[in-house]
Amino acid sequence: MKYNEISHLSHPQHKLKFDYIELPFKCDGCKEAGIGSRYKCSICDYDLHTHCAIPFPSITHPFYTKCSFQFLFRPPGDAARFCNACEKDITGFLYHCRSCGFDLHPCCAKLPMVLDDGEMKLYLYRKVSASCDRCGRKGRSWSYRSKCKKYNLHVACVKEMLVESWHELYYGRGNGRKLETSIPSIKGTLQAHHHRSKGKVKKCCEMAGLAMQFVVSAVLGDPTALIAGVVGSLMSRS
Repeated sequence: MKYNEISHLSHPQHKLKFDYIELPFKCDGCKEAGIGSRYKCSICDYDLHTHCAIPFPSITHPFYTKCSFQFLFRPPGDAARFCNACEKDITGFLYHCRSCGFDLHPCCAKLPMVLDDGEMKLYLYRKVSASCDRCGRKGRSWSYRSKCKKYNLHVACVKEMLVESWHELYYGRGNGRKLETSIPSIKGTLQAHHHRSKGKVKKCCEMAGLAMQFVVSAVLGDPTALIAGVVGSLMSRS
C-alpha cells in the first residue's frame, strides 16, 4: 500500500488517498466542514478529515481528566447527542466517554490547547468569564482567549458562523467548488462591541481578525499557519 493511501472501514469499496484542498469540504465521517488536509475517494467523492481517517482508538482530554473517550463511527443509542465542546449536534464519527456520557466531535477533540503564530497566542479554555467578540455573551462553549485577554471567541460561535456561510455544504449536496466560500467578517460585530477611537477599533479588528483566522482553521481540522492564511483570504472576500 502506498504511504499516502489507506483503506477505511467506513468506505471499504475503494482506497482513500491523501489530498490537500484550499476550499471547504464536508467530512463524510463526522459530517463537519473541513479545509486543507484530507483523505479522499475520487470515485465516490467521499472525504474524511485526516483525524477521522486515522483516529486514535481512545483519547483523554485535559478538560475531562476522569474521562476516557472511545472513537465511534456513530453516536450510541437513539437519543440526540451534542458535542460538549461546541454544543452542536453529533451525527457522525465521535469520541464518546461511556462512564460520563460526554461526547466530542473529532475536530473538537483535537483542538490545540494553544494556537501560536509567533505574534499572537490563543489559549483554549473550557469556560471564560469574558464576553465573546462574536456574540457578546459570556460562558457557553469552549473558547479561545488571547494571552492579553482582549480577544475571546466561542468555538460554538465559530461553528455557527461557518454553518451560516456554508449552509449548502452542511445541509445540501454541493461541494466547496460550487459554493460561496467566503467567511463573514467580524469587523462590524467588534465595532459595535468596542467604544474606542477609530484607530483603536481598527487595530482591535485587525488583531481579532487574525485570531479568528487561526480559530477557524483549528475548528476546520487543520490548525496550521498556511491554512490560517487561506482562511484569511476567504474572510477578506466578505
